[in-house]
Amino acid sequence: MKTLFDVELQFYKPGNFESLKSFNLPEEQEQFTALPIESLDITHERYPIIIVSKNEIVGFFVLHSSARVKEYTENPHSMLLTALSINHTQQGKGFAKKGMELLKGFVNQEFPECNEIVLAVNNRNIPAQKLYEKVGYKDTCRRKMGEIGEQLILSLSV
Repeated sequence: MKTLFDVELQFYKPGNFESLKSFNLPEEQEQFTALPIESLDITHERYPIIIVSKNEIVGFFVLHSSARVKEYTENPHSMLLTALSINHTQQGKGFAKKGMELLKGFVNQEFPECNEIVLAVNNRNIPAQKLYEKVGYKDTCRRKMGEIGEQLILSLSV
């Protein structure tokens, strides 16, 4: 699924591994997300997704349809988004926002039974909260304790 910015979302394939190995994040971001190579466990309930621009992988996240989703919502038609990251060399170019804007269409096409995407964002991760808010996520007012503190549970209708 492409946009005018030549950005698209694709399912991860083993041929993408080398590109993802080169991902790095500033230390202040590493506390809030996992590097892509730490999140590549592919199952029928975990779907690693790459954000691609001009044939280069610029970002990554995982969609889950596993029982883990129930920790965040009671909606049986929901998916959980985790591990969003943009390679440090590609940050500040709008790729996270574009990737998240494409997510609704991608999910509608690939997972038509899904009508909600939920995620948890650390209450100290203000840049991520602002990003999610800009692309339509709403605060559910639910909270969850994570490894490094309180997390806000956000929801996006698709």
